[in-house]
Amino acid sequence: MYKTYYQSPLGEILLASDGENLIGLWIDNQKYYLEKSEEKLVEKENLEIFNKTKKWLDRYFKKEKPKIEELSLKTNGSEFRQNVWKILREIPYGQTTTYGEIAKKVAKMMKKEKMSAQAVGNAVGHNPISIIIPCHRVVGANGNLTGYAGGIDKKIKLLEIEKVNMKNFFVPKKGTAI
Repeated sequence: MYKTYYQSPLGEILLASDGENLIGLWIDNQKYYLEKSEEKLVEKENLEIFNKTKKWLDRYFKKEKPKIEELSLKTNGSEFRQNVWKILREIPYGQTTTYGEIAKKVAKMMKKEKMSAQAVGNAVGHNPISIIIPCHRVVGANGNLTGYAGGIDKKIKLLEIEKVNMKNFFVPKKGTAI
């Protein structure tokens, strides 16, 4: 397991790889930072996946709309979490969806009658490759900008980079409930 760092407009970002795939991307002070990483990460600057990811991030922060498919990503998690993260990958650049809408899609994928939006929120929050797998594009049904493990301020900045119309969104006064 390898790591390197990327300096972004949001602060320092830690990238992690298994040598071939990107397996983690965490913004400094992000909740669930390096979650469940028992293996020691060895710093290795020049892995091909790190170079590609840094170029991808450069383009993203320049508002060039890079595609997720350009990078080799590998996420580890339960079937439920994998399904949620798959849906996150399908949210178009500059658009948002709700936890409830994702819950409906996951329920259908898993052949269940319904799924909890709060359970979806938990899976979204544990996304190990933030920004690239765009968990920042998920909002509450009423326009509540909540539930971003990197912090609401960073979620707002990412949505602004993507030129999302922010007029119908708001930051909750208290807590981060979905």
